Amino acid sequence: MGLVIFGFIILVVGLNASRFSERLERLRGGLIFLGGALLLLGIALSTVVQVGVGQVGVQTLFGQVQSRVLPPGLSVVNPLVDVTRFDTRTQNYTMSAVRGEGQQAGDDAIRVLSADGLEVVIDLTVLYHVVPAQAPHILATIGEDYQDKIVRSISRTRIRDNAVYYDAVALYSTRREEFQARILAAIEKDFRTNGLQLDQLLIRNIQLPQSVKASIESKISAEQDAQKMQFVLQKEKQEAERKRVEAQGIADYQRIVNTELSDKLLQYETIKANQAIATSPNAKVIIMGGGRGATPQLLIGDK
Repeated sequence: MGLVIFGFIILVVGLNASRFSERLERLRGGLIFLGGALLLLGIALSTVVQVGVGQVGVQTLFGQVQSRVLPPGLSVVNPLVDVTRFDTRTQNYTMSAVRGEGQQAGDDAIRVLSADGLEVVIDLTVLYHVVPAQAPHILATIGEDYQDKIVRSISRTRIRDNAVYYDAVALYSTRREEFQARILAAIEKDFRTNGLQLDQLLIRNIQLPQSVKASIESKISAEQDAQKMQFVLQKEKQEAERKRVEAQGIADYQRIVNTELSDKLLQYETIKANQAIATSPNAKVIIMGGGRGATPQLLIGDK
């Protein structure tokens, strides 16, 4: 459009050159040609619009939004229209308690009240994209700042509305997935009404009050101690059983020995031992005292 205006000015100067100076009068033909060329070139260029990859263009003519959506690439349009480009790729909006992690500079976490009246802090990431065919509707009814007006406000409101049905501990543990599915359905419906498509909803963190968190940690610690004590008792029972079996084995052995052992058996074993010593090639002097009724023996051997 700037080239059209510049060409038009040069053309007007050329047509009225004689009114300004004799020098411009001599350049009148060149000025008219240059102005006309720039004017035509500007008009030609203003009728062609380029839309980038992952974008769509929405045309506005004299304040009226046109229903025709311009796809990525080159498109021929009315030179008087203004084209607003919308990104149709997946975008994310993060609300976090960590400074600098989300779109807002400070703490932007969502603080909600649970069913038991406790304040729970939730970090959330919303993945969404603009529906290309709904881009004119978004521009006409919401504007280009749809992220703040729709994504942020609806997400925070729906989370607060649904958190009141859950206790704080349930949100943190057992019913977290149920809560996420519930707010996903609610937000998706509102987004669709406003020309947006919700791709995914990620609950990144749920922070409980410090008192509740301490109670949970104490309970977990007590459960771990109980499990440890059960393990120790089981181990002691196994050790007691082992000792009982060992004692029973010793008692059985002693009973068998006392039953089978006799004087004749001992005398027989003594004779066998003496015979083995006597036939040994090593030199030896062995004096063996006899038991009751036995005669002492003296064995002298040499190599």
